[in-house]
Amino acid sequence: MLVILMKKYFIFLLLIGFLFVPPAHSKDLVVVVKISGAINPAVAEYVSQEISQANHDQEALLVLHMDTPGGLDTSMRQIIKKIQSSQVPVASFVAPSGSRAASAGTFITIASHIAAMAPGTNIGAAHPVNMMGGGGQDEQAKTMEKKVVNDAAAYIRSLAELRKRNAHWAELAVVKSVSISAEEALRLNVVDLIAADVKALVLAVDGKEVSVASGLITLDTKNLQIVYHEMNARQKLLDIISNPNITYILMMLGLVGLYFELSNPGLILPGVVGSISLILAFYAMQALPINYAGFLLILLGVILFIAEINVMSYGLLSVSGAISIFLGSTMLIDSDDPALQISRAILYPTLGLTVALSLGIVVLATRTRSLRKLGGKEGMVGETGVVKEALNPKGLVMAHGELWEAECEGEIMTGESVRVDSVKGLIINVTKIEDPSS
Repeated sequence: MLVILMKKYFIFLLLIGFLFVPPAHSKDLVVVVKISGAINPAVAEYVSQEISQANHDQEALLVLHMDTPGGLDTSMRQIIKKIQSSQVPVASFVAPSGSRAASAGTFITIASHIAAMAPGTNIGAAHPVNMMGGGGQDEQAKTMEKKVVNDAAAYIRSLAELRKRNAHWAELAVVKSVSISAEEALRLNVVDLIAADVKALVLAVDGKEVSVASGLITLDTKNLQIVYHEMNARQKLLDIISNPNITYILMMLGLVGLYFELSNPGLILPGVVGSISLILAFYAMQALPINYAGFLLILLGVILFIAEINVMSYGLLSVSGAISIFLGSTMLIDSDDPALQISRAILYPTLGLTVALSLGIVVLATRTRSLRKLGGKEGMVGETGVVKEALNPKGLVMAHGELWEAECEGEIMTGESVRVDSVKGLIINVTKIEDPSS
Protein backbone atom coordinates (compact mmCIF):
# COMPACT_ATOMS: atom_id res chain seq x y z
CA MET A 1 0.00 0.00 0.00
CA LEU A 2 2.87 2.37 0.88
CA VAL A 3 4.58 1.61 -2.41
CA ILE A 4 1.42 2.46 -4.36
CA LEU A 5 1.06 5.78 -2.49
CA MET A 6 4.70 6.67 -3.20
CA LYS A 7 4.23 5.96 -6.90
CA LYS A 8 1.15 8.19 -7.04
CA TYR A 9 3.03 10.93 -5.18
CA PHE A 10 5.94 10.68 -7.62
CA ILE A 11 3.60 10.93 -10.63
CA PHE A 12 1.93 13.96 -9.02
CA LEU A 13 5.30 15.69 -8.61
CA LEU A 14 6.13 15.02 -12.26
CA LEU A 15 2.84 16.57 -13.36
CA ILE A 16 3.51 19.64 -11.21
CA GLY A 17 6.96 19.91 -12.76
CA PHE A 18 5.57 19.84 -16.29
CA LEU A 19 3.04 22.52 -15.41
CA PHE A 20 5.35 25.03 -13.71
CA VAL A 21 8.83 24.42 -15.15
CA PRO A 22 9.36 26.34 -18.42
CA PRO A 23 10.06 24.19 -21.48
CA ALA A 24 13.67 23.61 -22.48
CA HIS A 25 15.10 25.52 -25.45
CA SER A 26 18.42 26.41 -27.04
CA LYS A 27 19.41 29.41 -24.89
CA ASP A 28 22.85 27.86 -24.55
CA LEU A 29 23.66 28.08 -28.27
CA VAL A 30 25.32 30.67 -30.49
CA VAL A 31 24.55 29.85 -34.13
CA VAL A 32 27.04 30.95 -36.79
CA VAL A 33 25.77 31.34 -40.37
CA LYS A 34 28.45 31.77 -43.04
CA ILE A 35 27.93 34.10 -46.00
CA SER A 36 30.71 33.86 -48.57
CA GLY A 37 30.17 35.43 -51.97
CA ALA A 38 27.47 37.54 -53.55
CA ILE A 39 24.13 38.18 -51.85
CA ASN A 40 21.62 36.43 -54.10
CA PRO A 41 18.14 34.87 -53.68
CA ALA A 42 19.62 31.57 -52.44
CA VAL A 43 21.65 33.35 -49.73
CA ALA A 44 18.63 35.46 -48.75
CA GLU A 45 16.49 32.33 -48.39
CA TYR A 46 19.21 30.62 -46.35
CA VAL A 47 19.75 33.53 -43.93
CA SER A 48 16.02 34.22 -43.55
CA GLN A 49 15.39 30.56 -42.78
CA GLU A 50 18.17 30.53 -40.15
CA ILE A 51 16.85 33.67 -38.46
CA SER A 52 13.34 32.21 -38.34
CA GLN A 53 14.68 28.95 -36.89
CA ALA A 54 16.75 30.83 -34.31
CA ASN A 55 13.63 32.68 -33.15
CA HIS A 56 11.66 29.44 -33.01
CA ASP A 57 14.37 27.76 -30.90
CA GLN A 58 14.92 30.89 -28.77
CA GLU A 59 18.64 30.80 -29.36
CA ALA A 60 20.89 33.27 -27.59
CA LEU A 61 22.67 34.82 -30.56
CA LEU A 62 22.90 34.45 -34.35
CA VAL A 63 26.18 35.46 -36.02
CA LEU A 64 26.35 36.28 -39.76
CA HIS A 65 29.97 35.42 -40.57
CA MET A 66 30.38 37.54 -43.72
CA ASP A 67 32.76 38.00 -46.61
CA THR A 68 30.78 39.50 -49.48
CA PRO A 69 31.43 41.87 -52.39
CA GLY A 70 27.73 42.79 -52.51
CA GLY A 71 24.76 41.53 -54.46
CA LEU A 72 21.09 42.03 -55.19
CA ASP A 73 19.16 44.86 -53.56
CA THR A 74 16.02 42.73 -53.22
CA SER A 75 17.89 39.89 -51.50
CA MET A 76 19.66 42.35 -49.19
CA ARG A 77 16.38 43.95 -48.12
CA GLN A 78 14.84 40.53 -47.48
CA ILE A 79 17.67 39.72 -45.05
CA ILE A 80 17.44 43.14 -43.35
CA LYS A 81 13.68 42.78 -42.83
CA LYS A 82 14.25 39.44 -41.09
CA ILE A 83 16.92 41.02 -38.86
CA GLN A 84 14.64 43.90 -37.89
CA SER A 85 11.77 41.58 -36.98
CA SER A 86 13.99 39.14 -35.05
CA GLN A 87 13.66 38.68 -31.29
CA VAL A 88 17.03 36.93 -31.27
CA PRO A 89 20.02 39.32 -31.53
CA VAL A 90 21.81 39.14 -34.89
CA ALA A 91 25.51 40.00 -35.06
CA SER A 92 27.21 40.69 -38.38
CA PHE A 93 30.87 39.70 -38.24
CA VAL A 94 33.09 40.62 -41.20
CA ALA A 95 35.76 37.93 -41.03
CA PRO A 96 38.30 36.39 -41.39
CA SER A 97 41.16 38.84 -42.00
CA GLY A 98 41.17 39.97 -45.63
CA SER A 99 37.38 39.79 -45.96
CA ARG A 100 35.06 42.65 -46.80
CA ALA A 101 31.48 43.79 -46.41
CA ALA A 102 30.96 45.82 -49.58
CA SER A 103 27.79 47.13 -51.17
CA ALA A 104 24.89 44.98 -49.83
CA GLY A 105 27.18 43.65 -47.08
CA THR A 106 27.54 47.21 -45.72
CA PHE A 107 23.77 47.59 -45.43
CA ILE A 108 23.41 44.24 -43.63
CA THR A 109 26.25 45.02 -41.21
CA ILE A 110 24.81 48.40 -40.26
CA ALA A 111 21.29 46.93 -39.91
CA SER A 112 22.40 44.19 -37.49
CA HIS A 113 21.94 44.44 -33.72
CA ILE A 114 25.69 44.00 -33.30
CA ALA A 115 28.28 44.96 -35.91
CA ALA A 116 31.78 43.51 -35.64
CA MET A 117 34.84 43.20 -37.85
CA ALA A 118 38.05 41.21 -37.73
CA PRO A 119 41.41 43.00 -38.04
CA GLY A 120 42.47 43.46 -41.65
CA THR A 121 38.92 43.68 -43.06
CA ASN A 122 37.09 46.57 -44.72
CA ILE A 123 33.58 47.89 -45.17
CA GLY A 124 31.90 50.35 -47.54
CA ALA A 125 31.65 50.99 -51.31
CA ALA A 126 27.87 50.69 -51.14
CA HIS A 127 26.98 52.72 -54.24
CA PRO A 128 24.08 50.92 -55.96
CA VAL A 129 24.92 49.36 -59.34
CA ASN A 130 22.80 49.25 -62.48
CA MET A 131 20.51 46.22 -62.31
CA MET A 132 18.27 47.13 -65.23
CA GLY A 133 20.55 46.25 -68.15
CA GLY A 134 21.29 48.44 -71.14
CA GLY A 135 23.48 50.87 -69.23
CA GLY A 136 22.41 53.95 -71.23
CA GLN A 137 23.75 57.43 -70.54
CA ASP A 138 20.71 59.43 -71.64
CA GLU A 139 18.85 61.86 -69.40
CA GLN A 140 16.24 59.30 -68.38
CA ALA A 141 18.93 56.82 -67.30
CA LYS A 142 20.73 59.49 -65.27
CA THR A 143 17.48 60.51 -63.58
CA MET A 144 16.72 56.88 -62.72
CA GLU A 145 20.24 56.37 -61.32
CA LYS A 146 19.87 59.49 -59.16
CA LYS A 147 16.57 58.22 -57.77
CA VAL A 148 18.09 54.82 -56.95
CA VAL A 149 21.09 56.41 -55.22
CA ASN A 150 18.91 58.77 -53.17
CA ASP A 151 16.65 55.90 -52.12
CA ALA A 152 19.63 53.78 -51.05
CA ALA A 153 21.19 56.70 -49.16
CA ALA A 154 17.97 57.35 -47.25
CA TYR A 155 17.62 53.65 -46.48
CA ILE A 156 21.12 53.19 -45.07
CA ARG A 157 20.84 56.43 -43.06
CA SER A 158 17.62 55.19 -41.43
CA LEU A 159 19.31 51.86 -40.59
CA ALA A 160 22.31 53.63 -39.04
CA GLU A 161 20.09 55.94 -36.97
CA LEU A 162 18.05 52.97 -35.78
CA ARG A 163 21.21 51.23 -34.49
CA LYS A 164 22.76 54.53 -33.29
CA ARG A 165 25.67 54.27 -35.68
CA ASN A 166 27.41 56.88 -37.86
CA ALA A 167 24.64 57.85 -40.29
CA HIS A 168 26.78 60.46 -42.07
CA TRP A 169 29.48 57.95 -42.99
CA ALA A 170 26.83 55.38 -43.99
CA GLU A 171 25.36 57.89 -46.43
CA LEU A 172 28.83 58.66 -47.86
CA ALA A 173 29.38 54.91 -48.42
CA VAL A 174 26.39 55.01 -50.77
CA VAL A 175 26.80 58.42 -52.43
CA LYS A 176 30.62 58.55 -52.66
CA SER A 177 31.43 54.80 -52.47
CA VAL A 178 33.85 55.39 -49.58
CA SER A 179 35.41 52.35 -47.89
CA ILE A 180 37.26 52.11 -44.57
CA SER A 181 39.25 49.57 -42.55
CA ALA A 182 38.06 47.81 -39.41
CA GLU A 183 40.03 50.17 -37.17
CA GLU A 184 38.56 53.25 -38.87
CA ALA A 185 35.08 51.74 -38.71
CA LEU A 186 35.42 51.31 -34.94
CA ARG A 187 36.77 54.83 -34.47
CA LEU A 188 33.96 56.37 -36.58
CA ASN A 189 31.23 54.39 -34.77
CA VAL A 190 30.34 52.38 -37.87
CA VAL A 191 30.79 49.06 -36.02
CA ASP A 192 30.63 48.16 -32.33
CA LEU A 193 33.81 46.15 -31.88
CA ILE A 194 36.80 44.38 -33.42
CA ALA A 195 37.27 40.66 -32.70
CA ALA A 196 39.84 38.16 -33.94
CA ASP A 197 37.38 35.28 -34.31
CA VAL A 198 33.89 34.11 -33.37
CA LYS A 199 34.95 33.02 -29.87
CA ALA A 200 36.41 36.45 -29.17
CA LEU A 201 33.21 38.05 -30.48
CA VAL A 202 31.00 35.89 -28.23
CA LEU A 203 33.09 36.81 -25.18
CA ALA A 204 33.14 40.50 -26.10
CA VAL A 205 29.35 40.86 -26.37
CA ASP A 206 28.70 39.12 -23.04
CA GLY A 207 26.67 41.51 -20.89
CA LYS A 208 25.95 43.87 -23.82
CA GLU A 209 22.46 45.37 -23.96
CA VAL A 210 20.80 45.30 -27.40
CA SER A 211 17.41 46.34 -28.70
CA VAL A 212 15.50 43.62 -30.56
CA ALA A 213 11.94 43.47 -31.87
CA SER A 214 10.57 42.57 -28.43
CA GLY A 215 12.56 45.25 -26.56
CA LEU A 216 15.87 45.57 -24.70
CA ILE A 217 17.70 42.40 -23.68
CA THR A 218 21.08 41.74 -22.07
CA LEU A 219 23.27 39.12 -23.67
CA ASP A 220 24.67 36.29 -21.56
CA THR A 221 27.06 34.52 -23.93
CA LYS A 222 30.17 33.85 -21.83
CA ASN A 223 29.86 30.06 -21.58
CA LEU A 224 27.67 29.31 -24.57
CA GLN A 225 28.28 26.60 -27.14
CA ILE A 226 29.04 27.77 -30.69
CA VAL A 227 27.52 25.80 -33.59
CA TYR A 228 27.98 26.34 -37.33
CA HIS A 229 25.11 25.91 -39.77
CA GLU A 230 25.42 25.42 -43.54
CA MET A 231 23.12 25.68 -46.54
CA ASN A 232 21.10 22.63 -47.49
CA ALA A 233 21.81 20.87 -50.80
CA ARG A 234 19.13 22.79 -52.71
CA GLN A 235 20.33 26.18 -51.49
CA LYS A 236 23.94 25.30 -52.32
CA LEU A 237 22.93 24.38 -55.87
CA LEU A 238 21.00 27.63 -56.35
CA ASP A 239 23.88 29.62 -54.87
CA ILE A 240 26.37 28.00 -57.24
CA ILE A 241 24.38 28.59 -60.42
CA SER A 242 23.72 32.22 -59.41
CA ASN A 243 27.44 32.90 -59.86
CA PRO A 244 27.83 34.96 -63.10
CA ASN A 245 30.64 32.69 -64.31
CA ILE A 246 28.55 29.53 -63.81
CA THR A 247 25.54 31.22 -65.41
CA TYR A 248 27.56 32.07 -68.52
CA ILE A 249 28.95 28.53 -68.80
CA LEU A 250 25.45 27.05 -68.41
CA MET A 251 24.04 29.38 -71.04
CA MET A 252 26.75 28.58 -73.58
CA LEU A 253 26.50 24.86 -72.83
CA GLY A 254 22.75 25.05 -73.34
CA LEU A 255 23.03 26.88 -76.66
CA VAL A 256 25.70 24.49 -77.97
CA GLY A 257 23.61 21.50 -76.86
CA LEU A 258 20.54 22.78 -78.71
CA TYR A 259 22.74 23.60 -81.72
CA PHE A 260 23.98 19.99 -81.79
CA GLU A 261 20.43 18.71 -81.57
CA LEU A 262 19.05 21.01 -84.28
CA SER A 263 21.92 20.31 -86.68
CA ASN A 264 21.77 16.54 -86.02
CA PRO A 265 18.14 15.68 -85.13
CA GLY A 266 17.69 12.51 -83.14
CA LEU A 267 20.84 12.67 -80.96
CA ILE A 268 18.55 13.41 -77.93
CA LEU A 269 21.31 13.72 -75.28
CA PRO A 270 22.66 17.13 -76.46
CA GLY A 271 19.12 18.46 -76.63
CA VAL A 272 18.25 17.27 -73.12
CA VAL A 273 21.50 18.56 -71.59
CA GLY A 274 21.17 21.83 -73.49
CA SER A 275 17.57 22.39 -72.39
CA ILE A 276 18.35 21.74 -68.71
CA SER A 277 21.40 24.01 -68.85
CA LEU A 278 19.41 26.83 -70.43
CA ILE A 279 16.62 26.57 -67.85
CA LEU A 280 19.17 26.77 -65.02
CA ALA A 281 20.86 29.73 -66.73
CA PHE A 282 17.53 31.55 -67.11
CA TYR A 283 16.83 31.01 -63.40
CA ALA A 284 20.20 32.53 -62.50
CA MET A 285 19.71 35.48 -64.87
CA GLN A 286 16.91 36.84 -62.70
CA ALA A 287 19.56 37.55 -60.07
CA LEU A 288 22.00 39.25 -62.46
CA PRO A 289 22.09 42.58 -64.35
CA ILE A 290 21.64 41.04 -67.78
CA ASN A 291 22.02 43.21 -70.89
CA TYR A 292 19.42 41.65 -73.15
CA ALA A 293 21.00 43.14 -76.28
CA GLY A 294 24.07 41.03 -75.46
CA PHE A 295 21.94 37.95 -74.94
CA LEU A 296 20.15 38.47 -78.27
CA LEU A 297 23.51 38.84 -80.05
CA ILE A 298 24.60 35.46 -78.65
CA LEU A 299 21.32 33.91 -79.79
CA LEU A 300 21.77 35.47 -83.24
CA GLY A 301 25.26 33.97 -83.46
CA VAL A 302 23.88 30.48 -82.83
CA ILE A 303 21.18 31.00 -85.48
CA LEU A 304 23.84 32.08 -87.99
CA PHE A 305 25.84 28.91 -87.30
CA ILE A 306 22.74 26.79 -87.91
CA ALA A 307 22.05 28.70 -91.13
CA GLU A 308 25.62 27.97 -92.34
CA ILE A 309 24.79 24.26 -92.42
CA ASN A 310 21.84 24.77 -94.76
CA VAL A 311 23.04 27.76 -96.81
CA MET A 312 26.39 27.66 -98.61
CA SER A 313 27.88 31.07 -97.72
CA TYR A 314 31.55 30.02 -97.95
CA GLY A 315 32.07 30.75 -94.25
CA LEU A 316 30.50 34.22 -94.18
CA LEU A 317 27.66 33.18 -91.88
CA SER A 318 30.08 31.34 -89.57
CA VAL A 319 32.36 34.38 -89.24
CA SER A 320 29.34 36.61 -88.59
CA GLY A 321 28.09 34.16 -85.97
CA ALA A 322 31.46 34.09 -84.19
CA ILE A 323 31.61 37.91 -84.11
CA SER A 324 28.02 38.11 -82.85
CA ILE A 325 28.69 35.63 -80.01
CA PHE A 326 31.89 37.47 -79.03
CA LEU A 327 30.19 40.88 -78.87
CA GLY A 328 27.18 39.45 -77.03
CA SER A 329 29.39 37.71 -74.44
CA THR A 330 31.32 40.89 -73.64
CA MET A 331 28.04 42.84 -73.29
CA LEU A 332 26.06 40.17 -71.42
CA ILE A 333 26.63 41.39 -67.83
CA ASP A 334 25.96 45.12 -67.43
CA SER A 335 27.43 46.08 -64.06
CA ASP A 336 30.42 47.88 -62.56
CA ASP A 337 30.33 45.59 -59.53
CA PRO A 338 33.09 42.94 -59.83
CA ALA A 339 30.90 40.48 -57.92
CA LEU A 340 28.36 40.60 -60.74
CA GLN A 341 30.75 40.39 -63.69
CA ILE A 342 32.01 37.41 -65.70
CA SER A 343 35.66 36.69 -65.05
CA ARG A 344 37.85 37.12 -68.14
CA ALA A 345 39.54 33.83 -67.22
CA ILE A 346 36.14 32.14 -67.70
CA LEU A 347 34.76 34.31 -70.52
CA TYR A 348 37.44 33.88 -73.18
CA PRO A 349 38.13 30.11 -72.82
CA THR A 350 34.40 29.32 -72.76
CA LEU A 351 33.77 31.61 -75.72
CA GLY A 352 36.68 30.13 -77.67
CA LEU A 353 35.62 26.55 -77.01
CA THR A 354 32.02 27.30 -77.96
CA VAL A 355 32.97 28.93 -81.27
CA ALA A 356 35.47 26.13 -82.04
CA LEU A 357 32.82 23.44 -81.44
CA SER A 358 30.27 25.30 -83.52
CA LEU A 359 32.68 25.78 -86.42
CA GLY A 360 33.68 22.12 -86.17
CA ILE A 361 30.06 21.04 -86.52
CA VAL A 362 29.63 23.33 -89.54
CA VAL A 363 32.72 21.88 -91.26
CA LEU A 364 31.68 18.27 -90.58
CA ALA A 365 28.12 18.91 -91.72
CA THR A 366 29.33 20.57 -94.94
CA ARG A 367 31.70 17.69 -95.72
CA THR A 368 29.01 15.12 -95.01
CA ARG A 369 26.59 16.86 -97.31
CA SER A 370 29.12 16.75 -100.17
CA LEU A 371 29.69 12.98 -99.85
CA ARG A 372 27.83 10.64 -102.16
CA LYS A 373 25.19 8.65 -100.31
CA LEU A 374 25.93 4.95 -100.17
CA GLY A 375 22.55 3.68 -99.05
CA GLY A 376 18.96 3.80 -100.28
CA LYS A 377 17.88 4.87 -103.75
CA GLU A 378 20.46 7.65 -103.96
CA GLY A 379 23.22 5.13 -103.26
CA MET A 380 22.25 3.12 -106.35
CA VAL A 381 22.86 5.93 -108.82
CA GLY A 382 26.21 5.44 -110.54
CA GLU A 383 26.57 1.79 -109.53
CA THR A 384 27.46 -0.86 -112.14
CA GLY A 385 25.73 -4.18 -112.61
CA VAL A 386 25.39 -7.22 -114.83
CA VAL A 387 22.33 -8.12 -116.91
CA LYS A 388 20.82 -11.40 -115.72
CA GLU A 389 17.80 -11.37 -118.02
CA ALA A 390 17.98 -9.60 -121.35
CA LEU A 391 16.54 -6.08 -121.42
CA ASN A 392 14.14 -5.43 -124.29
CA PRO A 393 13.46 -2.91 -122.91
CA LYS A 394 12.81 -4.53 -119.50
CA GLY A 395 14.59 -7.32 -117.69
CA LEU A 396 16.61 -8.17 -114.58
CA VAL A 397 19.96 -6.69 -113.45
CA MET A 398 22.25 -7.70 -110.57
CA ALA A 399 23.48 -4.43 -109.04
CA HIS A 400 24.80 -3.55 -105.57
CA GLY A 401 24.47 -7.22 -104.58
CA GLU A 402 20.74 -7.23 -105.32
CA LEU A 403 18.55 -8.37 -108.22
CA TRP A 404 16.63 -5.37 -109.63
CA GLU A 405 13.93 -5.01 -112.26
CA ALA A 406 15.49 -2.75 -114.90
CA GLU A 407 14.65 -0.96 -118.09
CA CYS A 408 16.66 0.69 -120.81
CA GLU A 409 16.47 2.29 -124.22
CA GLY A 410 16.99 -0.33 -126.87
CA GLU A 411 18.18 -3.85 -126.14
CA ILE A 412 20.93 -5.16 -123.82
CA MET A 413 21.88 -8.83 -123.85
CA THR A 414 22.44 -11.15 -120.83
CA GLY A 415 25.93 -10.90 -119.29
CA GLU A 416 26.63 -7.36 -120.47
CA SER A 417 27.60 -4.62 -118.01
CA VAL A 418 25.35 -1.64 -117.28
CA ARG A 419 25.40 1.54 -115.21
CA VAL A 420 22.46 2.73 -113.05
CA ASP A 421 21.30 6.19 -114.13
CA SER A 422 18.22 6.64 -111.93
CA VAL A 423 15.82 4.85 -109.61
CA LYS A 424 12.04 5.07 -109.99
CA GLY A 425 10.26 3.17 -107.27
CA LEU A 426 11.57 -0.40 -107.49
CA ILE A 427 12.75 -0.10 -111.08
CA ILE A 428 16.19 1.12 -112.13
CA ASN A 429 16.98 2.83 -115.39
CA VAL A 430 20.29 1.64 -116.87
CA THR A 431 22.57 2.21 -119.85
CA LYS A 432 25.05 -0.19 -121.44
CA ILE A 433 28.73 0.17 -120.62
CA GLU A 434 30.63 -0.27 -123.87
CA ASP A 435 34.04 -0.75 -122.18
CA PRO A 436 33.70 -2.44 -118.79
CA SER A 437 37.22 -1.47 -117.79
CA SER A 438 36.24 2.18 -117.99
